Amino acid sequence: MYTKKSIIREFKKKYKTALVTGGAGFIGSHICEELVNNGITTISLDNYIAGKRNNIEHLYRSPHFKEVICDIRDKEELIKKLNGVDIIFHQAASKKTVSMANPQKDLDINAEGTLNLLELANQFKVKKFVHASTGSVYGEPVFSPQDESHPLNPVSFYGVSKLAGEKYVSFFNKVHHVNTTILRYYHVYGPRQEYNNFGGVVAIFIRNLLNGERPIIYGTGEQQRSFTYVKDVVLANLLVAVNPKARGETYNCASGIKISIQQLNDLVIDAFGKKGKVKPIYKDWVYGDIKKFDINNSKIVSIGATFTTDFKKQLLKTIKIMIKYIKNGE
Repeated sequence: MYTKKSIIREFKKKYKTALVTGGAGFIGSHICEELVNNGITTISLDNYIAGKRNNIEHLYRSPHFKEVICDIRDKEELIKKLNGVDIIFHQAASKKTVSMANPQKDLDINAEGTLNLLELANQFKVKKFVHASTGSVYGEPVFSPQDESHPLNPVSFYGVSKLAGEKYVSFFNKVHHVNTTILRYYHVYGPRQEYNNFGGVVAIFIRNLLNGERPIIYGTGEQQRSFTYVKDVVLANLLVAVNPKARGETYNCASGIKISIQQLNDLVIDAFGKKGKVKPIYKDWVYGDIKKFDINNSKIVSIGATFTTDFKKQLLKTIKIMIKYIKNGE
């Protein structure tokens, strides 16, 4: 049975230097933080289109941390950064909200950028490649709960481009024998989440209430999400890096809980003491928005992953931290 201590211990035996793409982003910065705090040499690679230096500046003083400014679409620059890297946590991505406005950019980042990294990982004999994907590759559910055998029929540009990235990852595992693992994320929330209109719904709702605004719900609000705490996602990344069973595998990296957007709205309003005083604004459905996420996470749990399931408790903690984060303009 893996524990956090045993995962870190095994990780330090296997890897000396880790590269985190999108290292200054929401999830990437938490991975960097965990690695650095455990004395692992860590390189954050980010082009700062979406990432924020504020997310990683507390790591600057550590001798185990290095910041690199680079775009994963620039292969010639990437070549200079990957020599000596033992493991890559590929977190850099174009978000779903960006894909609707610029599908070409979405494809370039999520597919071409991933291909660039894989080619160089193969060239430099990187020991492990952990790829961050998304549950959006499934599309509308054909059966529930969705496990990893579910048909892949994405209904958004984002889902299509992320699926293309997955296909490249699987190809390099099978043809070039690169040690890869794919993690499909679901509705990750927690401290440092982007709270602008390109961010996650948890952070946006917190921002709304903090600014005295009414939250906006697209559709009826009954759509279900499997909100997953960011620290659990970090540990899942480290777990698949050390567990040999994860080689070449794909996992749903999700809490498995089912929370509706309406329930989230009510919890956030209640946390701000605004119950009965603030009502959300309802707008039309967003194209490509999945109505129901009912996720089977048993495959990743079977290799040692654990997830926070007390959503209300973790949400309240997140709200307290995010209020300071937003007020400081971070």
